[in-house]
Amino acid sequence: MKIKLVSTLLFALTLLLSACGNDSGNVKGKVNVVTTIYPLYYFAEQIGGDRANVVNLVAAGVEPHDWTPKSRDLTRASQAQLFIYNGAGLESWADDFLPVIKSGGDVRTIEASQGIALIDGHGEEEVGHEHAGKESDPHTWESPRSALTMALNIKDAFVAADPQHKAEYEDRYAQLNDRLKQLDAKFAEGLSAYAGRDIVVSHQAFGYLCRDYGLNQIAIMGLSPDAEPRAQDLLDISDYVKSHGIKTIFFEELVSARLADTLASEAGVGTMVLNPLEGLTPEQEKAGEDYFSIMERNLQNLQKALQ
Repeated sequence: MKIKLVSTLLFALTLLLSACGNDSGNVKGKVNVVTTIYPLYYFAEQIGGDRANVVNLVAAGVEPHDWTPKSRDLTRASQAQLFIYNGAGLESWADDFLPVIKSGGDVRTIEASQGIALIDGHGEEEVGHEHAGKESDPHTWESPRSALTMALNIKDAFVAADPQHKAEYEDRYAQLNDRLKQLDAKFAEGLSAYAGRDIVVSHQAFGYLCRDYGLNQIAIMGLSPDAEPRAQDLLDISDYVKSHGIKTIFFEELVSARLADTLASEAGVGTMVLNPLEGLTPEQEKAGEDYFSIMERNLQNLQKALQ
């Protein structure tokens, strides 16, 4: 079935490229980059600077777990110099997509999460990066400590694609690396003082953040935000919230807050935003929000909830 799907996609891509020519939005003289989610887009823009033309596939306000590529996305990615995807199972369509774009052009594909020790779907750390068919937690960027590895992978990709401007990419990467290290230190110091370490979140997106800063997440939904919990799960979480003195249930902007609101009301606690940074809302984009401003707000909200 998969071979047939890949063949169909290859045929469709051939037709598209022959019909459209260069309809990819590429900019001549720049390194043209396609990314799949906002954090990768942001890191690529910061490292690429004015040498790069970076396009993100998932639009503002769209939940990436629900997104699938269209024919125009195949065209755009296949005609880029770099295609940067998160990996770790986030892009469920990648196994079919990658062979197609590689056949349609001379594009380098970069798995940004490569080199990060992954967490499996049950919250346990896996051995090495390969998950061998198991469901992994793909939300690697949610920890500044893991984001350091992702930024390095993206920098190396720019240097490989455009070695003559290596010094520029290295300089911009060094600036980004310093900011990520400072953010890592803020999280480590800012979360170290609290006796309570439990956070209740709307979906299981914060495993790397919790691992790196000593927290424990209790998730209403699974790794995908549309994984509905059972009634008994909600009752168990409500009991846990009450018995452990948890004051806050976190929700996120790109996913309905219905379950978080219901659980908070039943348990008699408040709600706050903990942003998994899978994408910006149009309002955040317009306001000039970015990875760092949202992560700083996440830290502030975590501190309020843990008090």
